[in-house]
Amino acid sequence: MIRTNPSIYAISTPSSPANRTSLSKLYLCRGLLALLWAAAFAPVHASLGAAATALLVIYPLIDAISSLVDYRALQRDAERRITAFNATLSTLAAIATGSVAAYGPAAVLAVFGAWAAIAGAAQFALGIRRRGEEFGRQWPMLVSGGLSFLVGITYCIQATGPMPSLAVLSVYATGGGGFFVIQAGLLAWRSRRQRRSRYLVR
Repeated sequence: MIRTNPSIYAISTPSSPANRTSLSKLYLCRGLLALLWAAAFAPVHASLGAAATALLVIYPLIDAISSLVDYRALQRDAERRITAFNATLSTLAAIATGSVAAYGPAAVLAVFGAWAAIAGAAQFALGIRRRGEEFGRQWPMLVSGGLSFLVGITYCIQATGPMPSLAVLSVYATGGGGFFVIQAGLLAWRSRRQRRSRYLVR
């Protein structure tokens, strides 16, 4: 009798509607938290006091926790490696951002920009892995990841300028949060359409 390894099928089996629903909820929470963060950071960024510093640490941690939640739900090894990398990167970014806050906006913008660029590249790579029909082609995540990469590089350049400002971070979080919410909506719409199709077939 030939025995098969069930893990092979776990890796190759397409994602179920339940997995898609879980991912939709994760994206929605991630997006809404980013929008709330942007609203909280906008009025306090200029002083770079305790509130601003705490928020600067919190933002990468939101991404780290989201990546860990995603990691636990994944079955494909390649996607798990990307999310694990992003969770580690975001945790280090939170520590680094809090550590350099005392040195002023330029240092914070440089660290945040480096993190945004690398995390954006990781998000783009994950979106490529999820380009199938099951996860709705992932175009909002691809656009968001690509923009994060480019914007992150721009922030690093701005950090070397004469008057670096952290006001741009609220804009960054707003844009990123918006893309996550859009992707969540697309996944929810796809799930509803699939359920309706199954009902009609019956």
